[in-house]
Amino acid sequence: MAWVGSVLKWAGVSGESGKLSGAPEDAASSKAIAYGSSISSAGQTVNQKTTLGLAAAWACVRLKSDVVGSMGMGVFEKQADGGRKSRADHWLYDLVHEEPNRDQTPAEFWAGQVAAMDLWGNAYAEKETLGSRVTALTPLPPHLVSVKRDRNNQRVYVYNDRGKTEELPADKVFHLRGLTLGGDVGLSSIEYGRRTLGGAMAANKTASDTFRDGLQAAGFMETGSVNLKPEQRADLLAIFDAFVGDAMRGRIVPLEKDFKFVPLKMNPAEVQLLESRAWDVEEICRWFGMLPMLIGHAAKGQTMWGSGIEQLLLGWQTLLLNPLLTNIQQAVKKQLLPIAERKLIYPEINRESLMAADSAARAALYSAFGQNGVMSREEMRAKENMPAKPTSGILTVQSNLVDLAQLGNAPGVEAGARSALMNLLFGGDVDSLIDARVKTAMLGHTNGLED
Repeated sequence: MAWVGSVLKWAGVSGESGKLSGAPEDAASSKAIAYGSSISSAGQTVNQKTTLGLAAAWACVRLKSDVVGSMGMGVFEKQADGGRKSRADHWLYDLVHEEPNRDQTPAEFWAGQVAAMDLWGNAYAEKETLGSRVTALTPLPPHLVSVKRDRNNQRVYVYNDRGKTEELPADKVFHLRGLTLGGDVGLSSIEYGRRTLGGAMAANKTASDTFRDGLQAAGFMETGSVNLKPEQRADLLAIFDAFVGDAMRGRIVPLEKDFKFVPLKMNPAEVQLLESRAWDVEEICRWFGMLPMLIGHAAKGQTMWGSGIEQLLLGWQTLLLNPLLTNIQQAVKKQLLPIAERKLIYPEINRESLMAADSAARAALYSAFGQNGVMSREEMRAKENMPAKPTSGILTVQSNLVDLAQLGNAPGVEAGARSALMNLLFGGDVDSLIDARVKTAMLGHTNGLED
């Protein structure tokens, strides 16, 4: 698998990985990279395929890629008054929102790009062009692409496929980078987190082996003063081998007099196997920029419900998801739009789509915008895919907040509205009602005196 060596090259120049520290513990990894094989840690092979075999890693990559893929990307044009106009008629909209290539939907394409960034640190797609327009983006497997610089210090993408090598100039490749220190390629979380991932794989293997063996421990057999001959040792081993496995659990092994079994394997509780596996989930989430509770793991003492979880989710969207979305938007603008259009046309991922399933949050937002003249009813109905209504494009505001100096001096419109409301509720305005009640009371009082 020569792709590992190419993916892990620092800046695509040296045959050695500049990302390894050179410490003695990195010697095995450096040797593995030199021969193009996978990185090994804790006795486990760590690569993209084995990493996805970890449930926590799979959940992190799947969730983030699915969320970004489902959000959708729009194209807008800046207006002279500071506003913007949706440009569904622009060719870039067709590319990023409708059909990035012949084989994939937009959700599949962007989800795949984000997953590649998580696993390899880079995502590539070959551009198909018609004049200055990009008509299609065809994904390139990251493990088949390496990056280098030519004599003119221009970036060149080397694509190796089925024994053939093709060099593509930078303007023919759409490239998304993950975390980068300014080099030509993004950094791989799998390479940097190989010890964490390898440890998690080893813990999983230990747990599965323990249950496979029926919770039976390995160990030594003390024979006391009896010295066994080689053939006797072989017979004894054969006897014990017949009692290994879940199917043999509960059966009785006959032992000779003075024979004593001394377990060699440590108890899973003593090595805190369960605690270690729970900690591995949280460590993997850190490497992939995910909150544990989003993949169904609650940290010790943390609930899965309540306003605290809502705040954690908002924090993840703000601090972890939003930078990724900004990275994608800027890459699309820089690498797909001609220079002449970049100052007016720009792409934007629809962050409001995260509220699509939260009807209470949408209602609160519309209520605030509608009462403060920020958004008209027509715009609200359009966002909810509802037909427009007459006069729904009018901006409205609350009129109960007035200048302190104007207290008691309600404008004519407010006075008329109040009078109409009082007539509707009580059959007259406040002044008329007060006069009528005073007259009634006085009349009753006069009648009482006459009696």
